[in-house]
Amino acid sequence: MAKQELTYNKAYAELEKIVSSIENEEIEIDNLAKQVKRAAELLSFCKEKLHNSEAEISKIMKEMGGAN
Repeated sequence: MAKQELTYNKAYAELEKIVSSIENEEIEIDNLAKQVKRAAELLSFCKEKLHNSEAEISKIMKEMGGAN
């Protein structure tokens, strides 16, 4: 089975699920470090996606401003 590509929405949903599980004390202590590490990876992924989108939008806006 092919691995699905991670999208911002999928990463954010998974991050929300992990945070909720931690807040509700649903994660066993043996799995806590693994889940915190995964949450950090997802957070980094989301930040990068947002940064890249912001840069792309800024570029487009500059190009549109230069075309007028």
